[in-house]
Amino acid sequence: MRRARPFLALAAAETCSLSGTRLSTIAIPWLVLSTTGSPVLTGVTAMVEMLPYVVAKALGGPLIDRVGAKRIAIVCDTASVVAVGLVPLLDFFGLLGMPVLLPVVFAMGVLRGPSDAAKQAMVPDIARLANVPLERVTGVASAIERLASTAGAAGAGALIGLIGPGQALLVNAATFAAAALIVAVGIPDMRRTPGPSGARPAERASYLDDLREGWRFLRGDAVLVSIVVMVAITNLLDQAYHAVLLPVWTRDSGHGPELLGAMFAAFAGASIAGAAIAAAIGERMPRLMVYTVAFLLTGFPRFLVVALDAPLGVVFTTLAIGGFASGFLNPILSAVIFERIPKPLTGRVIALNTALCFALIPFGGLVGGALISTIGLAAALLLTGLAYLVATLFPLALKSFRGFDRAIADVGASVSRR
Repeated sequence: MRRARPFLALAAAETCSLSGTRLSTIAIPWLVLSTTGSPVLTGVTAMVEMLPYVVAKALGGPLIDRVGAKRIAIVCDTASVVAVGLVPLLDFFGLLGMPVLLPVVFAMGVLRGPSDAAKQAMVPDIARLANVPLERVTGVASAIERLASTAGAAGAGALIGLIGPGQALLVNAATFAAAALIVAVGIPDMRRTPGPSGARPAERASYLDDLREGWRFLRGDAVLVSIVVMVAITNLLDQAYHAVLLPVWTRDSGHGPELLGAMFAAFAGASIAGAAIAAAIGERMPRLMVYTVAFLLTGFPRFLVVALDAPLGVVFTTLAIGGFASGFLNPILSAVIFERIPKPLTGRVIALNTALCFALIPFGGLVGGALISTIGLAAALLLTGLAYLVATLFPLALKSFRGFDRAIADVGASVSRR
């Protein structure tokens, strides 16, 4: 239990922050869509949050390595309580117009980026403390993430319908407060490892040099580059689907936020089972085969059934199958990525890697809104779904993905040669 305590604390903190974040990803688009009726403005709002999220996550990597992941997570989550809490406060006084909402959403993105990167950077150290394989830790973490997303999505729909999207974000503020407290109390300070040169603090490289070192390592690893390209494209299409396409389809079908939350919950809930299986047998799975099949199942079908206005039973069944398959993705990706990064570079490379994977997300909402405005909802769903299908075939076409199933014997030696 002593060894497991830091992992349990990280899992609990992630559960709190992710369930709150899932609530906000439903509440904010619904708030904009219900007050303005504009898919384009809904997409703009999503971009205003996600663009600073990506930039702050990328630039925050060296700070995580220098200051420590725990401190960054606590400070950013504490500040997020204030930023998120402004939305229900301004909504209560009738001041929550678009000119006010956009700067608040911008601040939310700036704070959430480094916090997410810091929590992710803790995973290798916590796996070593618990003395368990990375696949086991990333699988359990993914299952908890999916559970939090399920609870957040299901609760979000009901809560938004009950008290409105603005006031529902009070719960999001409370989850950030809980996450900061849990990290502060439950996770020990991780000893920071000096850089490869072993330089003393007075001789330490500049912040920009740290960023460059992380970028050189990432750019030189063909597997990591392939992951970034594929995941960035699918994240763009997922954001269009989640932030604009599905909310507009829900509204145009005559339904409310309760159905939107239920669909997100069905997908995330089914993914818990996939992540749990990945946690139990992840180290024995053929990574590339499972990864490829899972992506094929989780992508195009859910776009297609909505584009065809399939009965809700078919929609929910498709979401459940895709969700189950998606549960295998993050444990595999996380294990592959962590295995390839040396400890001294963990913060900056993880931050850069995830930021680049998220780099196109800010534009997903704009893409979704623009497609609806130009070719209509059904055609937009079908086009984005076909693009998703093409992206999920990359592992079959690119030789670099074959490195998924090869362990890195000595990443430290790899760093010294770069």
